[in-house]
Amino acid sequence: MRILIIVTVAALAPAASGSWVYESQWGSSGTGNGQFNHPYSVGVAPNDNVYVADTNNHRVQYFTATGSYLGQWGMEGSGNGQFDMPWGTAVAPSTGNVYVADFGNCRIQYFTATGSYLGRWGSYGSGDAELNYPGAVAIAASSGNVYVADTDNQRIQYFTATGSYLGKWGSGGSGNGEFAYPEGIAIAAGGNVYVADTGGARVQYFTPTGSYLGEWGSFGSGNGEFNFPFSVAVAPGGDVYVVDTDNVRIQYFTATGSYLGQWGSGGSGNGQFSHPEGLSFNVTGSRVYVADTVNDRIQYFNRNEAAVAPASLGRVKALFR
Repeated sequence: MRILIIVTVAALAPAASGSWVYESQWGSSGTGNGQFNHPYSVGVAPNDNVYVADTNNHRVQYFTATGSYLGQWGMEGSGNGQFDMPWGTAVAPSTGNVYVADFGNCRIQYFTATGSYLGRWGSYGSGDAELNYPGAVAIAASSGNVYVADTDNQRIQYFTATGSYLGKWGSGGSGNGEFAYPEGIAIAAGGNVYVADTGGARVQYFTPTGSYLGEWGSFGSGNGEFNFPFSVAVAPGGDVYVVDTDNVRIQYFTATGSYLGQWGSGGSGNGQFSHPEGLSFNVTGSRVYVADTVNDRIQYFNRNEAAVAPASLGRVKALFR
C-alpha cells in the first residue's frame, strides 16, 4: 500500500500599512474651559497629556489624552506668562517642560508641565537670537535643543533648552535651504530637522546644524503637492506628516518624501477640517492629534493596522493505494 499526501499551504499575507481613522474630538467656540478661539498648534507630553495653543484666547490649555480638561495658563499681554497670539507649542521629551512660540511678542517662553513660568528669550529683530513673528518651535529629543521657525526672518534658529543661541540657517528665496515664510518645524529621532516651507509649498529637511539634505512638494492639490503646508510632524517610526492647510487634509510620507497616504476634506463633520494648522503624535505613535483651527476643536485619529491574513491550510489530499 502506498500513501501519498499532498499539502498546499498559502503563505502568510503581509500586513498592510494601515490607515488613520477618526477616533474622537473635543472643543467648541468660546472662552470657557475646554473651549477655543482658533487653536493653532498641539503638543503631546511624555505622559500623553495634550497641550493646545489657544491662539486668539491668548492662552495654553491642557487635557488628558482623550480631552478631559486639566488646566490652563496665560492671558493677553507682554509680561512673563502672558501671550500675544501663541502659535507654536512643543513639549520637551526629557523634562515635560512646555515651550511656546509667542508670535506677536516675538519670543519663546517656557513653562513647567502645569504652567509655572520658567523663562523666555527673544525680541523683535533680525540679529542672532532675535525673532520676527516666530511661528513654530520643536525640541530635539537627543540634545534638548530648541529649534524655532523664525517665520518672517525666513530662517531657522536653534538654542539650548534655556535659550542660549547656538546657530541659524536660511534666507528668503526658493533655492535649497531658502524659505518663504516657514511656519512649521519638527525633529526626527535621529536629529534631522524638517521644515514646512509654507510659502514655498514644500518640505525641506536638514541635518541638526542646518546642512541641506533634500526636499519634496510643489504647489497643487495632487498627491505630494501642497497648498499652504502649515506644520509638519515626525512619527516615532520616522514617517513625516504635513498639515496641508488650504487643501484641507493631512498628507504623510517616508523620511525622504515618498508619498504614503492622506486623509481629510473640508467641513465640520467627523474627520473633516476647516483650516487645520497643527498636528502632534502621542509617545507610541498610535494616535495623532490635529488642531482643527477654524472649527475650534481638537480631533484625534488612531492607526487602523490591517490584520495579518491567516494562513490557509490550502488543500490536503491523501491517496491510499
